[in-house]
Amino acid sequence: MLEEFKKFALRGNVVDLAVGVIIGAAFGAIVTSAVQDLFMPVIGAITGGLDFSNYYIALSSSVQKGAAYADAKKQGAVIGYGQFITVALNFMIVAFVLFLVIRAMNRLVSREEAKPAPELPADVKILTEIRDLLATKPAR
Repeated sequence: MLEEFKKFALRGNVVDLAVGVIIGAAFGAIVTSAVQDLFMPVIGAITGGLDFSNYYIALSSSVQKGAAYADAKKQGAVIGYGQFITVALNFMIVAFVLFLVIRAMNRLVSREEAKPAPELPADVKILTEIRDLLATKPAR
């Protein structure tokens, strides 16, 4: 059983998947920081200083009006639609960046496929011409 697990765990596609998950998690942290620390403050400045992360709807009367979202969550049930906007923007950025990466990879692959075939050596060209000439001669 240990040998089977070793074969499974060290299979190429399993290792590739693990690497992809780890890189994806790191990339997710970068995008989250970009959204929260770069894009949302700019959007907030454009909209007059609004901070989307503190937008919520209180579902409980025990939630104090005007409290920060984190404090409101502690006080009772709230719907954090501002947080949802941030996460949705985060998703859109990740999806767009992945689109750009895949598009660039596809262009590289198509360029490699479009490369002309290598030049035939001179002796092969001559032999090909001789073969073609012999093929066109009428049979006797």
